[in-house]
Amino acid sequence: MSGYLTTHVLDTALGKPAQGLKIELFRIEGASRTHLRTLSTNEDGRTDSQILPADDFATGTYELVFHAGAYLDAVGTPPETPRFLDVIPIRFGMSEAAHYHVPLLLSPFGYSTYRGS
Repeated sequence: MSGYLTTHVLDTALGKPAQGLKIELFRIEGASRTHLRTLSTNEDGRTDSQILPADDFATGTYELVFHAGAYLDAVGTPPETPRFLDVIPIRFGMSEAAHYHVPLLLSPFGYSTYRGS
């Protein structure tokens, strides 16, 4: 079995998937942070392809960066200066070849994540 990485972003304030949210993936090795890819969420709040597909999977430390501020602006959330949540980095480890699912539950003033299935 090969490992891979997915996500699902839900806008808990609007009660629907967060469509059009930009996500970046980085690999972390010591002090080095390497950009691997950039994707956006679709109408279901998921990316159209795996964030890290099986062919590119390697164990290690990674970071997903969710561009929440731009998404909140796009959906018409009243702006504040500066916005309370703008860029949300989530750093996590993948220690085995498995399906890693890192969802984000998002509102303008808070977020939650967990290792999903």
